[in-house]
Amino acid sequence: MNSKKFKYVYGPVPSRRLGRSLGVNPIPLKTCNYSCVYCQLGRTLHLINERQEFFSKEDILDEIIEAVSLNKNKIDFITFVGEGEPTLNINLGWLIEMAKSKTGLPVAVITNGALLYDKGVREDLSKADVVLPSLDTVFEETFKRLNRPHKSITIDKVIDGQIRFREIYKGQIWLEIMLVKGLNDSEKELTELAQALKKIRPDRVYINVPIRPPAEPWAVPPDEEAIVRAHAILGNVVPITHPEQGEFDLEGFENPVEAIKSICRRHPMREDEIIETLKKRFEDIPDNFLDQLVKRGDLKRINYRGINFYLVPEIKRGVK
Repeated sequence: MNSKKFKYVYGPVPSRRLGRSLGVNPIPLKTCNYSCVYCQLGRTLHLINERQEFFSKEDILDEIIEAVSLNKNKIDFITFVGEGEPTLNINLGWLIEMAKSKTGLPVAVITNGALLYDKGVREDLSKADVVLPSLDTVFEETFKRLNRPHKSITIDKVIDGQIRFREIYKGQIWLEIMLVKGLNDSEKELTELAQALKKIRPDRVYINVPIRPPAEPWAVPPDEEAIVRAHAILGNVVPITHPEQGEFDLEGFENPVEAIKSICRRHPMREDEIIETLKKRFEDIPDNFLDQLVKRGDLKRINYRGINFYLVPEIKRGVK
């Protein structure tokens, strides 16, 4: 793909849950109704909870159709995920419906699930094949510390919305739980969360831990004992405690700098990921290539738990 041409679409990228995923970003950078301490894109810049038309829905759809045509047989899902909360886009339902109609591909939506208390959001997401909402806690105090929601959102509204969505939704719900050490990894937290899951009835439950640099440096994975405890209490869950495997698609990029910047803007990459990806697409990548990009200000290097990650400098976070 050509980074100058595509504004709203990126990938396909490897996903630990969705295979080869064509990402669709219908939201401005860091526009969300949460400001989660573990967010890989840093702190929320625009904390809102009102649905809006941020971009032309026709322009987004045109990019989806063209991207699919350029990546035939390389895409497993079209995934609405964005650089914030995708359900804040008031045209999301139309986009899901049209993307499926025009491409014939299944559609997934990765969402924090906060707005599912809104009937319109439930109706919009009911058009998707897979919905991946989040639920990290059932306690209001933990919710405020961990997810730092917009003041109009309470954890009771979030849980009730997800229960209501299950009642009308015929597709797959793959619920995600992000465990952060010292916040939501206790027996009390997990036991109450298990009770909520019985009411929501997701088809799958994924346990996540912060793998990439988080918005706050203290938001780190729980120890192994806590993860084992989570499995025991929550039951049949799928762990996501390791990095993705697979190639990032750089087809269409003529410039390795723009290629890497395009991905790192939405998806902070490990150093080994970048080198491996570039060598498959470009020749004669110098050994000091990443050092040069950091020195020029094109990328920012962050060492997180002994691993170097790279992201675009405009994404702000607390990790040093």
